[in-house]
Amino acid sequence: MSMIRVFVYGTLKRGQPNYHYMTDTAIGVARFVGQARTADRWPLVVASKYNIPFLLDLKGQGEHVEGEIYDVDQKMADFLDDFESHPKLYQRTTIPIEQLTNEDDSDLGDEKATHQCSVYLLTRFKPHIAQLPCLSNYNCQEALGVAAYVESEDLSDAEDVDPG
Repeated sequence: MSMIRVFVYGTLKRGQPNYHYMTDTAIGVARFVGQARTADRWPLVVASKYNIPFLLDLKGQGEHVEGEIYDVDQKMADFLDDFESHPKLYQRTTIPIEQLTNEDDSDLGDEKATHQCSVYLLTRFKPHIAQLPCLSNYNCQEALGVAAYVESEDLSDAEDVDPG
């Protein structure tokens, strides 16, 4: 079975409100590969009335963003595209990701590897979004002046982010 390597940095990570999708075999297969971070700096911000984490398509700005690598089957990849409103809101692209731990969360030490992973980037956004505080690690709970995540089934009204 062909698998697609995906990096998640927000609500789909373990311990976050949408992680249950990553374990729902009815919508596809997702196998945890390890904890990771972006090889390059990217701005991770929390925006919209739903306090959604967005990775902005501004390579070289922001922080090395922490997240998780998963190998997913095509069925799960299709679900993730729909869940992330790709290509309407996010754009799925491939970027280098540094794997920090193995599937058992053991540190890889000098054996760290860099993988090309699919990631969902926000490519169209209003200018003020790029001025928001950048995070290196997203957590859905309110912290450091970042409001807590608000669950929504429909992001079509995230007009405060998308310039339309």
